[in-house]
Amino acid sequence: MKYSIRDIIKKIGDDPDRDGLKDTPERFERSRLNELYKGYTENYREILSKVFDSEGYDEIIILRNIDFFSTCEHHLLPFTGVVHIGYLPSEKILGKVTQTLVVGASKLARVTDMFSQRLQIQERMTMQIADAIEDTLQPHGLGVICVAKHLCITSRGAKKPNAELVTSVMRGAFRDQPSTKQEFLTLLKI
Repeated sequence: MKYSIRDIIKKIGDDPDRDGLKDTPERFERSRLNELYKGYTENYREILSKVFDSEGYDEIIILRNIDFFSTCEHHLLPFTGVVHIGYLPSEKILGKVTQTLVVGASKLARVTDMFSQRLQIQERMTMQIADAIEDTLQPHGLGVICVAKHLCITSRGAKKPNAELVTSVMRGAFRDQPSTKQEFLTLLKI
């Protein structure tokens, strides 16, 4: 990978051997493998494996304003924003006991990080987050909304610095019951 980065540095007209750039290929590789793209090495089932009984709480649960950064797979430029996740827990029978299962709020943030730290398009990332939560929690309703600014739109091409892309996935009661969807959106203040 580092030799390709050297070639890019040369192609844009700079010297890959000058002091400020000579270690850039290695830094580039380390940052991508250890940070920016570490989502490839994680598993959402492990992240969401620890659930607990909500002790009867059966209303909407929302974690909003989950900051994320990702990389557009089309231009290899960053896009950043926030994800809002809401779900309506469902009851599960565990042994002889019925429990309403929920997951820790930090786990929703970690699932967001996992899918955002890959080469992505925002639409797929939004669906992947929803699919992971639906697969593990099987909630009565689920909503995932992502609002992001894409450097490929703000700095090149269209050059619209204030443009934001909004994607959403609504499942179960959040899709089928307008009043539940409206409650979710009202709680988000969207």
